[in-house]
Amino acid sequence: MSDAVVPAQASPEADILSALGARSIVLVGMMGVGKSTIGRRMAARLKLPFVDADTEIEAAAGMTIPEIFERHGEQHFRDGEVRVIARLLEGGPVVLATGGGAFMREETRNRIAAKAVSIWLRADHDVIMRRVRRRADRPLLQTADPEGTVTRLLTEREPVYGKANLTIASRDVPHDKIVEECIETLHAYLCSPPPADVASAVR
Repeated sequence: MSDAVVPAQASPEADILSALGARSIVLVGMMGVGKSTIGRRMAARLKLPFVDADTEIEAAAGMTIPEIFERHGEQHFRDGEVRVIARLLEGGPVVLATGGGAFMREETRNRIAAKAVSIWLRADHDVIMRRVRRRADRPLLQTADPEGTVTRLLTEREPVYGKANLTIASRDVPHDKIVEECIETLHAYLCSPPPADVASAVR
């Protein structure tokens, strides 16, 4: 009987890692859709580092995001966001959660397209409002009409989020169900290339 080592059973996670190579997985979408929560769990499944772009921006600036907005304005924050995401994408494969406005910058979209696979976590207006009401630290919602602001941001941003490679519905189900859908969709996208005539439907 041979003493040869039986190869480990391939798994979707292993297949995804192999297909990714040096690329990262980037989660995009509105505030409150669960990018950090889903990203952290997905990273654990894939045994990749998890990075939250907002946390990295705060560390680089030495102040919170609300403080950056208050002291320097949104434009200053967005410019810093571009630089931080560029640096994170150079660091090898990670699961990266981005802020809601990050994907709106063409420079960042192009960099993500070159260095990562992007997933849009898409949630309905009502789901987003229920979740963001729990937190008071959203600079863009410090308005007289937060609900109207969310409606406006969704109208502006959803066509751009739609340019992500994949779209997953973020809704009120257990987080692990969303993570499983992300893994399945990533596996299908990376490891089972669709025929050319349906490739556009997957994007």
